[in-house]
Amino acid sequence: MAAEIKPEPNADVTLDQKLQFLLRSDAYPDRPQHVEAIETHMSWVFLTDSYAYKLKKPVRYDFLDFSSIEARRRDSAEEIRLNTRLAPHIYLGILPLTRDAAGSLKIDGEGEAVDWLVKMRRLPIVHMLDHAIKQGTVETTDVKRAAVVLAKFYQTSPPAELSESEYGEKLEKNVADNLRELSDPRYRLPVAVVRKINTAQFAFLREESELLYQRVRAGKIIEAHGDLRPEHIWLGVEPVVIDCLEFKREYRILDVADELAFLAMECEHLGAPSVGQIFLETYSEVTGDKPPEKLLHFYKSYRATLRAKITIWHIKDSDVRNLSKWSSLAREYLRLAEDHTRGF
Repeated sequence: MAAEIKPEPNADVTLDQKLQFLLRSDAYPDRPQHVEAIETHMSWVFLTDSYAYKLKKPVRYDFLDFSSIEARRRDSAEEIRLNTRLAPHIYLGILPLTRDAAGSLKIDGEGEAVDWLVKMRRLPIVHMLDHAIKQGTVETTDVKRAAVVLAKFYQTSPPAELSESEYGEKLEKNVADNLRELSDPRYRLPVAVVRKINTAQFAFLREESELLYQRVRAGKIIEAHGDLRPEHIWLGVEPVVIDCLEFKREYRILDVADELAFLAMECEHLGAPSVGQIFLETYSEVTGDKPPEKLLHFYKSYRATLRAKITIWHIKDSDVRNLSKWSSLAREYLRLAEDHTRGF
């Protein structure tokens, strides 16, 4: 969904002024040699030599509202709390971006807080899973080590308070939402393919509902990471998983099999299906939980459809460039979603 950027009442420090300040090396206590800025859909991330500082955009979507300084402060604090579960030494805290009486900006200085920053240790990109896949440097032992960390996290997480019917209804609603959005003629996606995928997904929800109910009864629906993609997994000696979905708890309430199937689907999209399989097999070895193959295929198809929807939303943004890129990527995810319908 396209973001609405809202001017804050009485705010006289613009987003552009904050960005220009945070691009300066002398803005940071450790005086880095270089500062690199990366823009995401909801944030700006500033990379220094040793740290990363995240500034959330003053945006409003249907599913979140970052349009006030206080809302961004609360979400930043929640991001720290949640990410300490799987990356305990990476997330260092939140810092105010302050303005003093003379109007000068400073990180964690005197004066009023005009925004908030999440401070993290910077992780070497060479060990990020997506980078390793693209470079062909993935080592099975590194992947298994990270998979064990995830498996133990899932094993010790308490079940979410969710009934069988509530879980089924949640999936039905999400499948219907995907169909409605991806069928919008402005996206020019192959509607027949979208309908075929969703017909198969709805049929699974009807005919295989007992598989889903068994997952609820077995306590496998937990408060998970919520955005388990290869770019969020660091394969160091002590693996960590970063950037969990912090802004809405509902989106983190997932079947463990759903979350791992999502990761496996994304690895497949990067051309490394065997990597995703290692995560699934290691999880089963550690926990004794072996989700049925047809359930995993359903979750992969469902997640690929969701990724197609999120991808195509980019073309709604008024300042987005390279529309063909997002359309092509959405079609790639639809192809994956269709492929996995054959498995269920």
